[in-house]
This record gives sequence, C-alpha cells and structure tokens, in this order.
Amino acid sequence: MSGDIATTGTVPTTPVGTGFRARLTAPLLLGSVLNPLNTTMISTGLVAIGHHFGVGAADTAWLISVLYLASAVAQPVLGKLADALGPRRVFLAGLVVVCASGLVGALAPAFGWIVVSRLLLGIGTSAAYPAAMAVLRDEGRRVGRRPPRPVMARLSFAALGSAAVGPTLGGLLVTFVGWRGIFAVNVPVSVIAFCCALLWIPADPDRGTDGEPAPKPALDPLGIGLFTTALTVLVFFLLDLAHPMWWLLAPFAVLGAVLLWWQLRCRAPFIDVRMLAGNGPLARTYLRHGLSYLLIYCVMYGFTQWLEEGRGYSSGHTGLLMLPMSLAALVCSLIGARTKGIRAPLIVASVLLTAGAALLAFVSGATPLGVLLLAGACFGIPQGLIGTSNQAAVQEYAPAADIGAAAGLQRTAQYIGAITASGLIALAYGQRAHDAGLHLMATASAVLGVLLVALTVTDPALRRRR
Repeated sequence: MSGDIATTGTVPTTPVGTGFRARLTAPLLLGSVLNPLNTTMISTGLVAIGHHFGVGAADTAWLISVLYLASAVAQPVLGKLADALGPRRVFLAGLVVVCASGLVGALAPAFGWIVVSRLLLGIGTSAAYPAAMAVLRDEGRRVGRRPPRPVMARLSFAALGSAAVGPTLGGLLVTFVGWRGIFAVNVPVSVIAFCCALLWIPADPDRGTDGEPAPKPALDPLGIGLFTTALTVLVFFLLDLAHPMWWLLAPFAVLGAVLLWWQLRCRAPFIDVRMLAGNGPLARTYLRHGLSYLLIYCVMYGFTQWLEEGRGYSSGHTGLLMLPMSLAALVCSLIGARTKGIRAPLIVASVLLTAGAALLAFVSGATPLGVLLLAGACFGIPQGLIGTSNQAAVQEYAPAADIGAAAGLQRTAQYIGAITASGLIALAYGQRAHDAGLHLMATASAVLGVLLVALTVTDPALRRRR
C-alpha cells in the first residue's frame, strides 16, 4: 500500500492532495496562540495589577504560577480526553472556559478574582494544542495522508510567535486600555475561534468500532491528584523563599514517593516513569527544556518588572523595550525550524542565556538604553532556538507510539521551569523590584546558565548524528 494511503485496508474516497485547508487550520491556530500569549502578555501588567490592588511582587508571582500549575496538569489530561471524546468537543469546551476567564479577570473586584481568572485561563487554553493535534490526526485519516510539514510548522510557529510578542502586546494594552485589557482581549479572540471552529472543524468521528461504544479515557485520576497536590505544595514553598517553610518539603517528598510508586504500578499512568527511566536522551531533553525556560521566564517577568519599578518606565515603554527580544525570538524560531541539527542551536542558546544573565547582574538605573536592549536580545535569540530544537529532540528520542504524551511532558517541564522562575523572582524582589533584587536573580540565573551549557555540551545523544 502506498505511504500516502491510510493503513485501514480501504482507499479513502477523498482524493489525495486535498484536506488541511485554511478553514480547518485557522481556528486551530487561533486557539493555540491563547496559552503562550497569556503566559507572557501578563509580564508587562504585573506592576499595574499590583499597584491597583495594593500587593507586591511576591503576591503577583501567583498570577504566573497558577496558570502554569493549571496548564501542567490540564494539558496531558485534556489531550487524553480529546483522543477519547473527540477533539472538536474538547476544543470548543476549552474556548468557553477561556471566554469565562476573560470576563472574570476584566471585571475582577479583588485580587483573588484575578488569581481565579488565571486558573481558569490555564485550564481553558490547555485544551487547544492537544485538541488541534488530534484534529489534524483525524483529518489525516480522512484524506489518507499525514498532516503536511507546513501545517505542523505553522502550529509551532503560532505558539512561539505569540509567546514572543506577548510582552509588547501586554504593554500596549496596559497603556491604552488598562491592565484589565490583558484579560478582556481573551473574550473576542475565544468567541471568534469558537465560531470558526463550529463552522469549519468537522464533527468528531465515531470513536467506537463495529457499533461498539468508544472506550472510556484512561485518565489515572489518582496519579493526576497526586501530581497536582505535590506540585501545589512545591509552588507554596517556592513562592516564599525569603521565609522558606521547610516543613513543606516533607509532604512534598511523601507525595512524590507515593506518586512514583503508583505510576510504576498503574496500567495507564499519568506520567510514564518507566519510559522516562529507560530513555536517557528524552529525560535529559526535558531537564534541559525546563531549565532553559526557567532562565527565559526570569527575564520575561523579572526584567520587565524591574524596567517599570526600578527604572521607572511605563508599561507601554517597557513593552516597546522588549520588542527587540520578541523580534529576535520570532526570527530565530524560523531559523531553528529550518536547521537540521539540534546540538549547535542548543549550545548557542545556552551560551547566550548565560551571557544575558551575567549582563543583567551589572545593570542599574543609570545603565544606557542600548545595553538594556542588548540584554533583551540575548534572551530573545535563545527563546526562538530552544523551542524548536527541543521539540525536534522530543520527536527524535520519544517512542513513536507515545509522541503525544511525550510532547505533553515537554510542556509540563516548561511549566515547572516557569513556576520555579516565579519563586526566584519573589525571593529576589519581595514587595518591589529593585537593583539588588535584579542582581540576585541575574546571578542565580547565570549560575544555572553555566549548568545548562554543561548539560548541553556533554549530552552524548546530541553528539550522535541520526
């Protein structure tokens, strides 16, 4: 049978060469930008939100962590639901939650409601990417061929590009609309994506065979609960490193041990520990990815807060100052997508992250503007290279049958890195961003950057040519 024909035993009625039209991919792209856009767009609004509600940097750090906490759990769960219940249903349900979260944030009367909005936002936006991948898979089965590379590249670029432009867009919204605009913008975007999805995404195919009902999703609720609880305890510890609650490490260790025990015995585990233990290259890719984004988000959130509170720039000006970083990330994501190798881009990215962090350790309120722009660019270039290169590494090293779960774990590693970054920012700044706090955060980031360089250069899997 030809490689362009689905291996179902029958030739599809749809001619090969059709399918994957713009109408199908448009709502998928629109929905997929919501999570990465909201993760970075908030960075230039944290100071304004803190001033409005009278809270400091240690409290606004929760707005970062809660979205990543929700996303780290929701992304793989919703991916499994998309496979079992149908991606169109999950995609539409996620957009409804996004719309609701935008309304809650835009109308929030107290800071606690902003935290709830970000929690809902993390859950709702997590449906888009795994559902989009499942929609493309189903379309491939319908037309008898795999999703074309350009379609997959557009999906990846939409996520990377929206994350890169988030700080600039957030700064403009805060300047011209107010910080509530960062939340309100999700309402029209989700409504448009919902309407387009209703019109252009085909109805979910029958998940059953021979008239039998579709299999129930194997969600491992105990594993999900243990993972969520352990991660929540870790977040509480990380967000108050200035006054560490060491006793939290005891329940975290117990929860982690029980989670490991259960995942080794569960038939359909939430995290496939056996697969990770037997796949060193993939496990190192997750470690490298999480550490890289820890450094990136330290700048994405910590540097922007310092530009406003330590340097005195407005949210709009801060967004414009982050524009070179955004443009560098966009350009380098395209370069990374076209690069065949993995090792060289990752080495360049890790070295630049370390250099950028070292540069920030010496800036102050009197530092020339050009140096600040250079520091931002040092983090923008790695942001573009790391996303595409580590994605290629996951595709290279993950078992083909588990590529969906492997991709979800890559996102989870990224979210854990971001959560750790928010804890480091809270420790460095306390209630207000200042020079000493920036220098502490930058020094810690530089040390971690050296570790990242060592991990990348010495990884034997990256040296081998495939």
